[in-house]
Amino acid sequence: MEGSPEKDVRVLVLTGFGLNCDVETAYAFDKAGAVAERVHINSLIWGEISLKAYDVLVFGGGFSWGDDHGAGVLQAVRFKSNMGEALRRFIDAGKLVLGICNGFQALVNLGLLPGFDGDYTARRVALTNNDCGNFRNDWITLTANTEAPCVFTKGISRMELPIRHGEGKFYASKDVVRRLVDERQVVFQYAMPSGDLARGKFPHNPNGSVLDIAGICDPTGRILGLMPHPEAYNHWTNHPDWTREKVRMKRRREPVRRDQTMGIDIFKNAIDYVQRNRPSA
Repeated sequence: MEGSPEKDVRVLVLTGFGLNCDVETAYAFDKAGAVAERVHINSLIWGEISLKAYDVLVFGGGFSWGDDHGAGVLQAVRFKSNMGEALRRFIDAGKLVLGICNGFQALVNLGLLPGFDGDYTARRVALTNNDCGNFRNDWITLTANTEAPCVFTKGISRMELPIRHGEGKFYASKDVVRRLVDERQVVFQYAMPSGDLARGKFPHNPNGSVLDIAGICDPTGRILGLMPHPEAYNHWTNHPDWTREKVRMKRRREPVRRDQTMGIDIFKNAIDYVQRNRPSA
């Protein structure tokens, strides 16, 4: 999408040290209409790139630092130790943060989520080893909380996305889970194909997450973390059933699909939010 530099939504997608979904994530944001740049974490730390030049910061998927000491732990420590103040200024400026899979793990280790009472330092939730004991690579159904304040999920109530993780089990104390629910910060939950909640049933809940939680946001709705990969559903042929769908369309004499996928919808919502809330020139 073409646009003037003053109006372009700029997205910083972190790269480096084991992250491997940065190209796919940047592509998805570009496809949704943003200008996405892949930036090595060291370029931020060394001051070669300024975080304040961007509207959206993305902690993407992969295996940062080989998941040594736990998934997302070393990335969170390195970022917090070197970029903690800059990150807080970024959030205070009303900008957006998205964490996908390993990025979600980094956000909870940083304390950016759940962000109760504006505290973006306390670690209150965890993403730990899957109950099944192994890495899961599958497609799952999600229900989205339409009452959540999350700016990324406007207009979304249900979707299918792929997962790729070995440490995706969401866990927190009963008090924290209750507060997440009461304050509408539970954004995504694993579901059955029918749309009913999975209620812990494997493989629909692929990791044993408490209350089927697959994603949460902070109280402002501007920080989202989720285990599934929306960037991996950037075209309708990404879906494992696309060939069946193509046959159904041919039998109904319908044109081949050209519509935007629900994976891209998440990124488009972020772009729309930034454009709506930017100060007038």
